[in-house]
Amino acid sequence: MRPMLWNLGWLVLAIAWLGPLPEMANHSFAAHMTLHMAVVAVAAPILSIAAAGRRWDPVLRFPKLFAPVPASVGELLIVWAWHAPGLHHWARHDAFGFVVEQSMFLAAGVWVWLSAFGGSQPRDRGRSAAGVIGLLLTSMHMTLLGALLVMSPRLLYSHHHGGTGLTPIMDQHLGGAVMLVVGGLAFLTGGLWLTRDLVDPIRMPIGAAKRSSFGKANTR
Repeated sequence: MRPMLWNLGWLVLAIAWLGPLPEMANHSFAAHMTLHMAVVAVAAPILSIAAAGRRWDPVLRFPKLFAPVPASVGELLIVWAWHAPGLHHWARHDAFGFVVEQSMFLAAGVWVWLSAFGGSQPRDRGRSAAGVIGLLLTSMHMTLLGALLVMSPRLLYSHHHGGTGLTPIMDQHLGGAVMLVVGGLAFLTGGLWLTRDLVDPIRMPIGAAKRSSFGKANTR
């Protein structure tokens, strides 16, 4: 299953980066956001889950670097910075800018997802709880940025001109909706998935499960 997920993650990236989306993103904000979500909300979690707990999982060697909440904050800064009009314009009209942008999106996505799901398996309750917080924070900021793009009455990216039969402002609103729905739901789903580790004693490490059972016995 793990090798299949690993290959699937790279296949998603190949379709996203080698297909029509990069060219479409030069004139359509909705296409850009579809590309962005394919990287951070589809490929990144698949690759991270495939690598979690394996010998090449960097969380095992650098657990402090892959702390879920700081990773979420770092991802927030990267995503919001690249959606500032100046950097966004550079990435749309310069090949090097596009490569830097997409590389940072992938790195930030893997940083968050691997921080939440990586490390020793099964995960201890502390890392699972931090992972839930990190993923929910990421879901919140994705939802917020998407909502701002949807509700903005002003065109923020003047270099986009639709190209999809939509007016530029409608194209911007559609891109915001893609981020709000896909990004918000993907990270929310990841957070809820990790919550199982906190409520299901079967999924806890043995020591944590015993402590939980002992605590329940003492409260009776």
